[in-house]
Amino acid sequence: MLEIVRYEAERRITGSLVLSVLLAAMSLLFVALFPSITTSGADLDAYMESLPPAMRAAFGASGAFSITTIEGFLAVELYQFFWLLMLGIYLAYQAGGLIAGDVERDRMDVLLAAPVSRRRVVVEKFLSLVPGVLALNLVVGAVVYVTVAAIGESIAIADLAMVHLLSIPYLLACGGIGLLLSVAVSDSDIAKRGGLGAIFGLFLLDTVSQSADIGWLGAMSPTRYYDPTGVLVGGEYDLAGAAILLAMTAALVAVSAWWFRRRDV
Repeated sequence: MLEIVRYEAERRITGSLVLSVLLAAMSLLFVALFPSITTSGADLDAYMESLPPAMRAAFGASGAFSITTIEGFLAVELYQFFWLLMLGIYLAYQAGGLIAGDVERDRMDVLLAAPVSRRRVVVEKFLSLVPGVLALNLVVGAVVYVTVAAIGESIAIADLAMVHLLSIPYLLACGGIGLLLSVAVSDSDIAKRGGLGAIFGLFLLDTVSQSADIGWLGAMSPTRYYDPTGVLVGGEYDLAGAAILLAMTAALVAVSAWWFRRRDV
């Protein structure tokens, strides 16, 4: 059981570890810069307030908080952009090659020649993304906490843990979007780029719809249900949003499995 998961996860382990180290190093740099930013005398809060509503929403700065606190700084500089947008794009891009990559390289016929169902292939290939997602959250979360303590600041460990824990359903939902595209097309590059464009487009849709008072339009975007700023700054844990993201992920995987069973490879 789960042979495909183990094989695919082992293929990706090096890339996941490298990305974890790079993100951890970037997090360390951001946190290390925080003391010099707070003592610079620049009125960063006034600057954020001067931005258009759409830009404040994109940075997660639409609520009442200060960017000169470590929680507000991390939310805006690290989690709202890199974790929410860039890492979501990365998962969708990776998932875009899960099925289409093997179909394009004529490896899928060999795999399906074994006593394995197409549904199992889709589900297990998707599950192979989970170890990498867990590794990213564990490594970066630990580095952020240790670095914040090292500069003499403090952050609620429960809030930091939850911002990473609640990101898992979000990142899996982004992967589910990429998986669906990977099943829909046989060209791996098209599927990967489609996943990239889909997450970025949904991020923009959510951002613009909130600032334009048509928030219902952004309800289809996974970014609507994961708010790093709300977790770190306000201690607000959107468990209902996490449940919606998990349901969205399950639906995307189920549709992908159904589609793949009926398509000609």
